[in-house]
Amino acid sequence: MDDAEYRKLGFKCGLEIHQRLDTNGKLFCSCSTEQDGKSIGKVYRMQRAVAGELGNIDMSAQFEESKKRLFEYNLFRGSTCLVDIDEEPPHSLDIEALKIALSLAHAMGMNTLDEIEPMRKGVIDGSDTSAFQRTMLIGFDGSISANGHHIAIPSLCLEEESAGIEKDYGTEVAYNIDRLGIPLIEIATSADIPNPEAAKEVALYLGTLLRLTGKVKRGLGTIRQDVNVSIGDGARVELKGLQDVSMLDKFVENEVKRQRELAEIAVLLKKAGAKVGKATNATNVFANTKVQIIKSKLDNGGKCLAFALPGFAGLLGREINPNRRLGSEISDYAKTVGAGGIIHSDENIWSYGFTESELKELRKTLGSREDDPFILIAEKAGIAENAIEKARLRAIQAIEGVPVETRVAVNDSSCTSRFTRPLPGGSRMYPETDVKPILVDENMLKAAALAAPDLERETEALKVQLKDEDLVRRMLKSPRLQLYKSITGKTKADKRLVANIILQKFTELSRDSYPVDGIKEERLVELFTLYDSGKITKQAIDEILKRVSKEDGGVGAIVRELDLGKITGPKLSALVAQIKKEIKKGDADSVKSAVMMRHRLNIDGEELNSLL
Repeated sequence: MDDAEYRKLGFKCGLEIHQRLDTNGKLFCSCSTEQDGKSIGKVYRMQRAVAGELGNIDMSAQFEESKKRLFEYNLFRGSTCLVDIDEEPPHSLDIEALKIALSLAHAMGMNTLDEIEPMRKGVIDGSDTSAFQRTMLIGFDGSISANGHHIAIPSLCLEEESAGIEKDYGTEVAYNIDRLGIPLIEIATSADIPNPEAAKEVALYLGTLLRLTGKVKRGLGTIRQDVNVSIGDGARVELKGLQDVSMLDKFVENEVKRQRELAEIAVLLKKAGAKVGKATNATNVFANTKVQIIKSKLDNGGKCLAFALPGFAGLLGREINPNRRLGSEISDYAKTVGAGGIIHSDENIWSYGFTESELKELRKTLGSREDDPFILIAEKAGIAENAIEKARLRAIQAIEGVPVETRVAVNDSSCTSRFTRPLPGGSRMYPETDVKPILVDENMLKAAALAAPDLERETEALKVQLKDEDLVRRMLKSPRLQLYKSITGKTKADKRLVANIILQKFTELSRDSYPVDGIKEERLVELFTLYDSGKITKQAIDEILKRVSKEDGGVGAIVRELDLGKITGPKLSALVAQIKKEIKKGDADSVKSAVMMRHRLNIDGEELNSLL
């Protein structure tokens, strides 16, 4: 679709970019921001919703509380402390993080505050041990121009990173809190991004701007894009956790399709006079069932609950996204409270092993007609009641239209999403009482102006260095941009070679399961210093990267162990002379072939050609 068609749909789209900063300490303590080590202990918590600043409890917080989950937190030496587990007041704000945030605000032409007020944002999904996240507004009313799209930037916040989820057991969730409290930048755009492709371009622009600070972490998960999407007949939906920005436009396109399908389903349901029946205990109906998915629950003291859906015939199985149906949406709600899923009558119900008499008795219990669909949940007591009410809620919403909600991206080829919780609002904000307001003085603002990243200036500098517009474009979009700048700033290695190695060779090796993005920067500096000084050949770089990606040894030691030192000058002349004696053919091509067959990684081809 073109921009006019998206406007006709009432398309609205805005982004929230979250980027972890590479500072020495966390936002409110001096713990390391490096995630490296084994757990040294655990603490356990349960969390509840509290009223925000205006006295209301946020809907998303209430929803999370209803799950009644137990949270397990893994502790780590050096990267966690009493502040992280909310057993000690926060320390002073990390000034390095504040300076980075101010420089970014300046780069986007934002207004800044004379006094920064830390706030608490209620978060009770367990990702914060305290049940809130500290956040503060740094800049407001800025803008950017990305590939011809002028987009307003209403806010830039500095906040604490959440804990990293290790495992979700349904009613119990385990988190690693070495990530908790790392400084995080949140940049929010306006909702006037005109189309899905533009959304991707804006995300790439902001990602590049963040990397130009030289103070952001690199690697999977260190930057996240959340996308807010709605259409005229739909509702605002937040897609969280998009890992690959190159697929962002596909996620947005699929969300538009999902909302259009749900809006059409709502029209059909209203026309049919659809209703959602009450939850009914159907345990006795299946007391002697051979349906294993139900029998296994009932044998362990579980329950079987169901409700009828008059007017929903044929719509539970209607596809709304690739491999996603209205039934999938209802199932997602049930799963949020620990249920394994739902059974509904629009799927192949006979494949479960139901008998005709069981289904007839179920409809009698529900008071429904033979053509009325039903939804059935078999689970442990406690989970079953909660799950059936969540399923009923989503079915009621289907009649009303598209629900306002937060969804998590399914990061595979489908580019779809699944429900995680209702969309949070302003009711979860309340003042931070343990941290004093932070004053911003003129010296801070002047320093921020000097440190502000400038994408246009950086583009021109790369054009001079690389002399290849395609290479410049790829480098600016790459998360390895700062790595390139650091290597070329610390070595005299050819800049085009460095760029091609970290863009193309790194990508190739990553596909072959070599964790090259985990190589320490000092190892890469050592590698390119050896190359620049003539100690290794270009061909040897590939083998060295493979080895150093899997073990943190010195590059020099690896070169000696694998015998990758460069053969040059008199040593090369002696080697050529020796091989000439050994082979019967003495022509240049035969000698070159024999030399390269034995010493391909040790010899520079141009030098050998010149010698021959």
